[in-house]
Amino acid sequence: MIRFILNIFGAIFSFVTLSIFMVAVLIGGIFWMYSRDLPSHESLAQYQPPMISRVFSGEGHLMDEFAKERRLFTPTEEIPDLVKHAFISAEDKNFYQHHGYDTRGIAAAIYEAVRSRGRNVRGASTITQQVMKNFLLSGDRKIERKIKEIILAARLEETLPKEKILELYLNEIFLGQNSYGVTAAAQTYFNKTLDELAPHEAATLASLPKAPSDYHPVRRKDRLLARRNYVLREMYQNGYLSKEVYEKEIQAPLKTVQNGDYPSFRASLPPRDYFTDEIRRQLAQSDEYIGQKGEEGFFTGGYTVRATIDEEMQAAAALALRRQLEAYDRKQGRWRGTGKTIPADKLISEESWRKALAEVDVPRDVVLPTRWYPAVVLEVGKNDARIGIEDVPEDADGHWIPAKDVQWARKVGPDGKPGKKARVAGDLLSVGDVVLVRKVTSDKDGSFIRWSLRQIPEIQGAFVAMDVHTGRVLAMQGGFSYQASVFNRATQAKRQPGSNFKPFVYAAALDSGYSPATIVIDAPIEIDTPQGLWRPQNASNKFYGPTPLRTGIEQSRNVMTIRLAQEVGMPVIAGYAERFGVYDHLGPYLANALGAQETTPYRIVSAYAMFANGGERVHPTLIDRIQDRYGRTVYRHDRRKCLDCESETLGPRQLPRIESHRERVIDAITAYQITSMMEGVIKRGTAAGRINLPVPVAGKTGTTNDARDVWFTGFTSNIVATCYMGYDQPRPLGRGAYGASMCGPVFQSFMEKAVAKYGGGPFRVPPGGQFIKIDRFTGARLPDDASGPNVVAEYFRAGEEPIFGLTVDGGFAMGSNLPLFEEVTTSGQQVRKSTGETTTVGPKANFGTVSSGGLY
Repeated sequence: MIRFILNIFGAIFSFVTLSIFMVAVLIGGIFWMYSRDLPSHESLAQYQPPMISRVFSGEGHLMDEFAKERRLFTPTEEIPDLVKHAFISAEDKNFYQHHGYDTRGIAAAIYEAVRSRGRNVRGASTITQQVMKNFLLSGDRKIERKIKEIILAARLEETLPKEKILELYLNEIFLGQNSYGVTAAAQTYFNKTLDELAPHEAATLASLPKAPSDYHPVRRKDRLLARRNYVLREMYQNGYLSKEVYEKEIQAPLKTVQNGDYPSFRASLPPRDYFTDEIRRQLAQSDEYIGQKGEEGFFTGGYTVRATIDEEMQAAAALALRRQLEAYDRKQGRWRGTGKTIPADKLISEESWRKALAEVDVPRDVVLPTRWYPAVVLEVGKNDARIGIEDVPEDADGHWIPAKDVQWARKVGPDGKPGKKARVAGDLLSVGDVVLVRKVTSDKDGSFIRWSLRQIPEIQGAFVAMDVHTGRVLAMQGGFSYQASVFNRATQAKRQPGSNFKPFVYAAALDSGYSPATIVIDAPIEIDTPQGLWRPQNASNKFYGPTPLRTGIEQSRNVMTIRLAQEVGMPVIAGYAERFGVYDHLGPYLANALGAQETTPYRIVSAYAMFANGGERVHPTLIDRIQDRYGRTVYRHDRRKCLDCESETLGPRQLPRIESHRERVIDAITAYQITSMMEGVIKRGTAAGRINLPVPVAGKTGTTNDARDVWFTGFTSNIVATCYMGYDQPRPLGRGAYGASMCGPVFQSFMEKAVAKYGGGPFRVPPGGQFIKIDRFTGARLPDDASGPNVVAEYFRAGEEPIFGLTVDGGFAMGSNLPLFEEVTTSGQQVRKSTGETTTVGPKANFGTVSSGGLY
């Protein structure tokens, strides 16, 4: 009997042992089969998660962020224990005890699934398993993936320490609202750093990995609150919170940015503008900065970009350009509005219209001089119109657009034609119209006067300001509003510079042996072209006879420029233009001497900087420095060498020596001669009376045919700036549109602030030359002590006696009795010589009959 019983137990033992062996073999076989061809877990030791790239101003202020996954990587030693404990309690309370997988958790999950007949299948993944799933495997819920996950988790535990695994998890995990990792999520949900989080806030973040969309802080607030309290309870039971702290924290209300309890971190960021977007574009398109990584590399690389922008100057540039663009637009007297409307059924309550207005896509980045607000027309009365304004509380009387505010405009109809001039608000506005408005206040005390209608102008423009010595761009405005149009007209719009190009023609001439006193014939010419006979005209439609180079550039004479270009040779001029970077390739056609070929404001301002700094190459840049995610500098614009910066013998009042090997673009004397001639443009030329600064300033206007594009580029000894205006689809700007009248005020407004901040002084006179006084109309040499409105001290190269009376006609045929116009000059002025004698400087001579060809 005993033997029989022992046999039965022996059989049972053998069966159990064999079963266990078979199960072990089966499980081992399964794990062996799935362990083949698994991705390498060792790569996680060098893993670099996608991170936010950030742009900072020169003052260190955060300006913009670029990211595909909004993640701020934080090393494990900088993550507070409170945050670690919250996630461990929520996701894997045995994290520090298991070896990658939790057998008890897996058994409990299987038991729960069997008991519920598959209706309640809960996960049993450890934090290590989740790391493997997120990094190396897919997220599908299949047994094959689970097996691979366990295998890789066990391997990872042997490769990396627990803290490193936790670091990967806390920086990789998706927590909703496009936030990856705990640092970005803390900023997104609470506008706080990790160190500032309270226990209930850390528990809120730890509630999200399970299913961020199911625990939305607004739509699923109650569910998120319940999950948060569960995490707090786990933290308490695991010994991470005291009873007193737990009881206090579990009573705390659920507050988040999304519910309006905290201001969003984005509120502290300025709206994205042309400057930072151009940085993104340049980093994506050029290998110079971060190598051949392109936009994908920038958006995921975690770079820190220190921009050259001066925030004060950027605001001044935006205001100056917007003010002038709006002034031109309002002068046209056409009301176009935004073209957006809100249905009447959404205007029945304040809550309804505010929600609808918030969803309308209209620009919200305009400050001119105060903020522009989106608004919706709620009621149109007999004279006035009542509006509801975004971010402005309603009051008892409501907000109104008075009749007198609309009487400047005519409403543009569907056919594009303007109607009759408005007399009351209803002539322009209808109920439901979305408009832009701003406050009008008193100049005396700033008190509120009324709300005023505004609109984005049709005309557009660009403004760029740059340090002439370093090429650092201090301000860039690529249009009226970035949110209205992201097209950056400073760098992307190729337009005809017109007379803004003439200084490069004159620079080529001066380097070719001509002088500021060289006489060029200003008389009619005819040129055969494939398109027909071309007769260049001066802006005044008049001709002025023999004229010195200086007066030609001061008065922007087209015919003189064509003759000079023909004489110097367009291939030579093209070489100069390409050397300055105005063009990559300039066609050798005479029309291009008048700025017919298109270029960008960014190129123009960079080229003018080389006149201002004495003829040395500058490389324009929007970026001072770029650092990678580890703080290593990968790009620095300033390549100069500091020879004494590390010297221990450098005294407290001694400046270090800076070594620079910049390329010389043109001769320093030529650069100064052009600068001096462009000073004349400001004092008595086409920009006379438009620019008035307390320091010397030089510049050149530019107006193309039919005033389709207008320009002004000018500079002091420190700052160069250019302004461009025109329609995106070129068309005439109308009578009175000139570079001086439209862009001059923009330059003046900006440079007043720039000079106050950066100063300025006389332009540096290079060695190797001498000043000789001449008559600016006749080119005649004058005594050294001569004075008068027509006397100009020109700078000539030493050892080169200027040839006065040298006359250039460009080789064009001319005849007698040409229709010349006598300029208003101080004719016959008395000039006193040093000997005490006086002489008379006569008016410009009529050159009578001149034969064609050659020099005279």
